[in-house]
Amino acid sequence: MLSQQIKEATKQGHQELEKIVVQRLKSIQSEADYALVLKYFYAYFQAVENKINQHIPPSLAPYYAKRRDAAYLKKDILELGGHTSDIPQISIPEINNSASAIGALYVLEGSILGGPYIVQMLKKLGIDKGFNFFAGYAEQTTQNWEEFTSLINAEVQDYDGLALALIAAQDTFHKFALTFETTLSPIQG
Repeated sequence: MLSQQIKEATKQGHQELEKIVVQRLKSIQSEADYALVLKYFYAYFQAVENKINQHIPPSLAPYYAKRRDAAYLKKDILELGGHTSDIPQISIPEINNSASAIGALYVLEGSILGGPYIVQMLKKLGIDKGFNFFAGYAEQTTQNWEEFTSLINAEVQDYDGLALALIAAQDTFHKFALTFETTLSPIQG
């Protein structure tokens, strides 16, 4: 099954990214600090989602339309008194077919599973708002994850598709980690 293969193939990348994110979260001392961290998530999710939009297979379209996305991150940034006129310059994985879109989407959707732990951590740091994205799907989180993995497992079953999805998922973790090494700069219009 694709979902299990991605989980195994991305274990190291997931751990590396998690370490970076947790380190950033632990350094938060104010709502402004939290809004700054969210800008990295927003920049990356927005760019990756824009690319995924071009290649999402019809079988995933209904799920994709209802998922948490970068708009929730922007809402959180604004709720915290921040703005999105300066976001990190990022690079994204190569997404040029449905299998690579699914691999990248696996990483984005998987990040929502850790959201409740992030909310708990932030509340201990005195943050009490800006949780629209990390609240995930609340009671529906497990059900949504099962729906998502069932859809991708049915969609990608051939060897070439599996390989493309795995490469995209690994690269999505890697490039997301690199995002946190960039600096904020104004959006060029």
